[in-house]
This record gives sequence, C-alpha cells and structure tokens, in this order.
Amino acid sequence: MTSGQKPLPDWALQSRAHWRYTGEARPPFAIAPKPGQESVWDYPRPPRLVADGREVIVRQGTFIVARSVRTMRVLETASPPTFYIPKEDVEESCLKPESGSSRCEWKGVARYWSVVTPQGVLQQVAWSYPDPLAGCEAIRDHLAFYPARLECTVAGERVRAQPGTFYGGWVTNELVGPFKGEPGSEGW
Repeated sequence: MTSGQKPLPDWALQSRAHWRYTGEARPPFAIAPKPGQESVWDYPRPPRLVADGREVIVRQGTFIVARSVRTMRVLETASPPTFYIPKEDVEESCLKPESGSSRCEWKGVARYWSVVTPQGVLQQVAWSYPDPLAGCEAIRDHLAFYPARLECTVAGERVRAQPGTFYGGWVTNELVGPFKGEPGSEGW
C-alpha cells in the first residue's frame, strides 16, 4: 500500500487468499492459444487493467447505449475480459441508478444501473465502481455492461456472454478458456 491509499477491507483480503490460480502457470485443462489468441489462464490475479482502443458499441435494439474507443479491459485469471466504458462515452440519459450492490475482492463495491431506452427498460444490466480498491482506480467513472442482456461488439465482432449468470466477461474469438462460470468452475 502506498501513501494515501486506504487499507484493504478484511472481506477483500479474505477473498483474495483462497485463489488457487493466479496466472503464473496454465493449469493442465487450459486450452492452448493459437497465434493471435489469448488464454484467460495467462491473465493475472490481481487483475491487470489495459487500455483498449478498439471500437466498442453497446446497444439495445437500434438504440446505442455506449460507443467508445477509450475502454479499459480488466484481465483476470480464468475470466474473459470485461470492458469498462468511460461515462462520457455512455448515453447517460438512459441510465437509472438501482439499489443493491456486490463486492469484488479486486475492484471493490459495485453499484448497479438499469438502461431505459425507447425499446424498454432493462434492469441492472450495468455496473460501476465509484470508489475502486487500490490497483483498479483506472475504472473509476467507467461502466460495464452484461453482454447477455445487451448487444455488445468489439471492433465489429458480436460479443458472447461469459458462462453463468453473475459474471460479465466479454467472450470474443481472440480468447480461449475454459472460462470461469462454466459448470465445475467454482474454485477457479
């Protein structure tokens, strides 16, 4: 911890302590990447945040919720990246804050958002970290969206949702897994 940083909460320290895989070595069941691909098993814990300049579009039907070439990709062992979009690149008039929260041992306490467009209301389809933990400050004032609930594209490629109902990773053709969220992946 550097000067000025808040100490990590106990819940975060306890959650961080149980991870078996940290990106240092691929487990034997991991798929080997081909040229031009990335293995999610090479991503680290704690996650690495990487600026991404590809065009990212999030839409509900024909309504564009967000469009950006200034996203942050969060790369964490076993998970497809989640793209975090700067609030300035989101149509803020369609965002509605929701109650409830969740915690990530790396990023902090998440706040949830619904999207309201002429096509309708999608409840709790976005989240943000208003006060991220140390190491994840780059996603402050950014939002992420569930690709299972909205149409999301990266450089024109339609994103597939990470398996399971909780995680918000964006699966693209450049990735190999298996991915956290699949049956039997609870301890990954």
